Amino acid sequence: MSISVSQVSKNYGIQKALDQVSFNISTGELVGFLGPNGAGKSTLMKIITGYLCADGGSVVINGETVETKNISIRSQIGYLPENNPLYTDLYVREYLEMVAGFYQLKHKKEQVLKMIELTGLKAEQHKKIGMLSKGYRQRVGLAQALIHDPAVLILDEPTTGLDPNQLEEIRQLIRTISAHKTVMISTHIMQEVEAICSRVIIINQGKLVADGSILDLKSGQIEQKQTVLVEFNKAPEVELLRKISGLRKLEAINSSTFLVESDHTIDLRPALFHFAVANQLVLLTLKEQQQSLENVFQELTR
Repeated sequence: MSISVSQVSKNYGIQKALDQVSFNISTGELVGFLGPNGAGKSTLMKIITGYLCADGGSVVINGETVETKNISIRSQIGYLPENNPLYTDLYVREYLEMVAGFYQLKHKKEQVLKMIELTGLKAEQHKKIGMLSKGYRQRVGLAQALIHDPAVLILDEPTTGLDPNQLEEIRQLIRTISAHKTVMISTHIMQEVEAICSRVIIINQGKLVADGSILDLKSGQIEQKQTVLVEFNKAPEVELLRKISGLRKLEAINSSTFLVESDHTIDLRPALFHFAVANQLVLLTLKEQQQSLENVFQELTR
């Protein structure tokens, strides 16, 4: 297990930024970390990386407790902050060699060249960082986060402001990196999470509100519900339809088409089939619905 977050809490005066948040992330997982502005995402990421201390609870990475005084743990963590602070007057290669020096790497120049190759900076390595586009600056940020070959990579909004081509390039780079590392990526872009992540953690007002696979989230497993689209050949008796056992919500699309919802432990489809037979109706559509990740996020964080 690479990251273990246990009952982590953090207060800023009377404001509770994090309220006993717990989860585990295993080696090789690429996890999307979501939440509205002010939910506590950046605070938790800073605690995980050892830049900020928690008021309660603990973070353990590869069996070692993360603390602000524990400098050695940072050799296992790579961190790309949201604002990607870079020395814009330095050349790309010069900057990466400086970062490699911070970690006291034995083969500094070789590792810098390796990161330049990995992140696609070969053609830009002799340029000043201030001359680079947003996309290439993000690559430099990723290179500095990876240069010491950390086991855990924490990325805070790594694709903000990129054009579609840059976006796909950074996505592919993150996919490549995640094959042998534990990656936690914070973003507001739902398509980003669906494109590269297999699991999602959502926090709201400092509390964990969802933790599961994207498929479970979209199918209603996390929200404990099932939604079914049903279409009959003609309008049914709506009041009789409402009486189906387990049905807790009904929304009419038109006179013969409905979205019906039940607790996730009840599959409404057999009952809807029997309802159609009993009322001499023909089923034209009977389909379990998956919500978009964006809709799920909105329902969980409103």
